[in-house]
Amino acid sequence: MTWGWVGRRGSWTTPEAETSLREMAALDVNWVTIAWAALQDTAQSTVIDWRNSTVTDDEIRHAVARSRELGLKVCLKPVVNCADGTWRAHIGFFDQDVPGEPTWAQWFASYTEYVVHHASLAEELGADLFCIGCEMVRADAQETHWRELIAQVRAVYSGPITYNADKYQEDRLTWWDAVDVISASGYYPTGEWEAQLDRIETVVAAHGKPFLFIEAGCPSREGSPARPNDWSLEGPPSEAAQASYLDEMMAAGARRPWVGGYMLWDWPPALYPAQDAASNDDYCMYAKAGADVVRTHYRAARGLDAVSTDA
Repeated sequence: MTWGWVGRRGSWTTPEAETSLREMAALDVNWVTIAWAALQDTAQSTVIDWRNSTVTDDEIRHAVARSRELGLKVCLKPVVNCADGTWRAHIGFFDQDVPGEPTWAQWFASYTEYVVHHASLAEELGADLFCIGCEMVRADAQETHWRELIAQVRAVYSGPITYNADKYQEDRLTWWDAVDVISASGYYPTGEWEAQLDRIETVVAAHGKPFLFIEAGCPSREGSPARPNDWSLEGPPSEAAQASYLDEMMAAGARRPWVGGYMLWDWPPALYPAQDAASNDDYCMYAKAGADVVRTHYRAARGLDAVSTDA
């Protein structure tokens, strides 16, 4: 499960956060991705205000300690967002530097400082996996910059490294050889899972590396299974829509031995009241029909129970 998003300062050390982590662990998850986002002003800004715009190191330490107490392995995932609401995939600059215009080198200097700082923290905390970026579609082509960033991360962090490619981008990256684990956001429409897994399988086979869907999920909303990545899609709440999608997705993955798992999106640090679950239309499956689907599949994956492979 992915926990803690977006990393609002002060939200990870509350009694609500303690309850959230316990309820999450009750779904038989065995890994947690602790995720937070620092802010830059716009998609063309070159300064990431990571020291002031997200959780503190001590809050990360606290979340990791509590996760360990619950028996969970931990992935740390620092992410960058744009304060004006532009999706991070659109962060980008001219391919060739132009005097007076912001450049990739300037942006990567700030981003590297942010990521390497947290890689050092990951080493201190013994994180089991460290994610160097998330859905940076326009930045993905900056291979030289990514390789340099990875080298700097490896200088301070001794554990395995991954990068969270966006959906449909798994076969476009040219630097998978530089990371230890291939991972992606698996927000694929209902009915497309087999075809998309066929495509991704060729990438995994070519590189011979472990693979997981480091993000995947679906809002509990009518229409969302057809557009699971669209958190703004309008529609009435529907536990059944979410549960059906999660079952289809996880059953498809279970038929592919190379799919190492899912870091489902997502589990907030403050849960809505259980009695309000039927009216909640977000990704979290707490107290919804989707929670039973997740628990059943995770128990089956750990050899604790049988599970249907019908979507």
